[in-house]
Amino acid sequence: MSYASQPNWREIQQFLPKVFQLGQGQEPAEEWWDWHDHKIHLDTYRNPQAKVKVILFHGVGTNGRQMSLILGAPLARRGYETIAIDMPGYGVTQVAKGAPVKYDDWVQAGSDYIDTELARDNRPIVLYGLSAGGMETYHVAALNRKVKAIVGMTFLDQREQQVRDETALNLFMSRVGGPMLHLTAKTPLASMTIPMSLASKMSALVNNDDALSVFLKDRSSAGNAMSMAFLSSYMRYQPVLEPEDFDVCPILLTQPAQDRWTPLHLSKPFLGRIHKVPVRTVMLENAGHYPLEQPGLSQMVDAIDRFYQETAGTQAPHDASPLTKPNGTNGPGNTRGRQTCTRSRCGTHRPICRSAPRR
Repeated sequence: MSYASQPNWREIQQFLPKVFQLGQGQEPAEEWWDWHDHKIHLDTYRNPQAKVKVILFHGVGTNGRQMSLILGAPLARRGYETIAIDMPGYGVTQVAKGAPVKYDDWVQAGSDYIDTELARDNRPIVLYGLSAGGMETYHVAALNRKVKAIVGMTFLDQREQQVRDETALNLFMSRVGGPMLHLTAKTPLASMTIPMSLASKMSALVNNDDALSVFLKDRSSAGNAMSMAFLSSYMRYQPVLEPEDFDVCPILLTQPAQDRWTPLHLSKPFLGRIHKVPVRTVMLENAGHYPLEQPGLSQMVDAIDRFYQETAGTQAPHDASPLTKPNGTNGPGNTRGRQTCTRSRCGTHRPICRSAPRR
């Protein structure tokens, strides 16, 4: 399987601003990584001149190609090397026959892939995750400890009842379905699957009803079903480091201002417990959970670009893009979101470079 023959992502990208849509010849290269008998799919924009590598994680309603659309390609235009992973069960990754998949496998795969990239060269690696992928960046960083920065579109601790209540389909699924799920995961029915649209508030994935219909028809993302074992492990995952002990790298939350699934108050309790590294929040104006809207999308790219440059300790080569720059630009516009720091006011609101010479 390949995204070259999958129509879903092409239909989804029509709801994005033109500058975020991939024209012919701008698609990521597709690679495969063998991991524990799984064939893990990678969307890649390789760039030997890039000073920073970005690894992107999807959530439980998206896939790697959808990460490439909103961030992988825009950052590649700015000179980063980007890799978007399809975790087992999502996208076009081929799961080993008969192999059970748990959320723990996602975390271990993320950590092992970082080691794989570090074995290729010693360039700094930073992470990005959308939705459940946001907390996955934290879990992976805590396990691996070799990344320079993490960015999440929400940091949700599913061990907390309030988080489960507000992100599940309804209170019944949270208060009754959750305990039944954990019991089932201990039986021979652990491999039984449930549509993610029944387990979670998938109806709030995007704020455009027409786009939502397209997402829900895509069985490689929002229309997917996952096993009882996976969902139980996802809700009960115990991180290697609790937030009070996390000392790996700085953290940025890019919070969509119009997120109807995981609003800001659900990430605050977890992030508020982190004190050993800087934690920042950027609000994305007018943007939904999977952001389709401006100015939030461009604010997101600008804020993440700026954050990676600062935390990775080097400037990304904005003139070394592996993509054709649409309309003669260096990617999305430079509207910036409001940035705050939980530790102090930070003076990092300098403009992103737009005048670097092209090669």
